[in-house]
Amino acid sequence: MPSMTTSKVSRWDQHGREHVVHVRKSGMQRQLTCDTCGWRKGAQFLPWLKAEEHLAEAHQATVDPTA
Repeated sequence: MPSMTTSKVSRWDQHGREHVVHVRKSGMQRQLTCDTCGWRKGAQFLPWLKAEEHLAEAHQATVDPTA
């Protein structure tokens, strides 16, 4: 059984609320899960980009807290 690793993509919206998408990796497949709305998506390539796109489109969260 492949090991499971987790990372996250977080962005802030214009009201100062944090939105997080967790990226879980198992083998070659990644599962994206949004803490805010429960959105889920499987992604093999560019999962962090897909997470950023979801946060921007669904939650208007575009401010990177690490920048």
